[in-house]
Amino acid sequence: MVAPPDNDVLWARSLHFTHHDGSPALAGVSLGVREGEILAVSGPRGSGKSTLLRCLSGLVSAQRGEVWFNSAPVHTMGPTSRERLRRDRFGWIDPAPALVPELNVWENAALPLMLRGTGRRRAKTAALEWLERLDIGDSTRKRPHELRQSERQRVCIARALAPAPTVLFADEPTAPLHRADRAHVLRTLTTAARSHGITVVLATHDADTAALADRTVSLLDGRRVNTVHLPPVTETEGRATCSLSV
Repeated sequence: MVAPPDNDVLWARSLHFTHHDGSPALAGVSLGVREGEILAVSGPRGSGKSTLLRCLSGLVSAQRGEVWFNSAPVHTMGPTSRERLRRDRFGWIDPAPALVPELNVWENAALPLMLRGTGRRRAKTAALEWLERLDIGDSTRKRPHELRQSERQRVCIARALAPAPTVLFADEPTAPLHRADRAHVLRTLTTAARSHGITVVLATHDADTAALADRTVSLLDGRRVNTVHLPPVTETEGRATCSLSV
């Protein structure tokens, strides 16, 4: 094994992954992500973006290839070590918001901090800061079922940012949002990442979203390609996504 370059916080070499039905998701993808960089992984749906993020974050293991985080070989770690890495160093935003129904908004946003052992008061302060930045601060005592889909996603983004992860993986993070909300939330996310030195790996099929990144890696059919022309997401498509996700 060869360790990654010193300036890469995350590095992958020749990743191969095949779904249970035999269809290939990744076919030899290699990349490096520099510390503090916002990297967009672009491509149409089904190109392997989500699978790549899951392999990089240790959520799943590639059948072949290597993943390194700060010179630590993620691909050789056992399940417990990968889980600890995700809890302590990584953040994750899914395209569909998933919150703990028994907890209110600020408790959901503070949950990763409290799981790390942070005191309740300090965790609440950090959660409230991000909820305010994401314009959901007036709903901190509501339960998830009282929120709209777009509001629940804002809580999920606050939850991912509150612990100040080393690397934030964002898989179509603004999919449930309307176009106007999407632009604001993306600006908040990218500005926060840069000001806090958070490395972001962002999967998107939207050209406008990819344009906010420092660099773009394009996938097509599980392979890296030089360019994939992505259409901007229309307002109609954004509304359809929201209605289908509720």
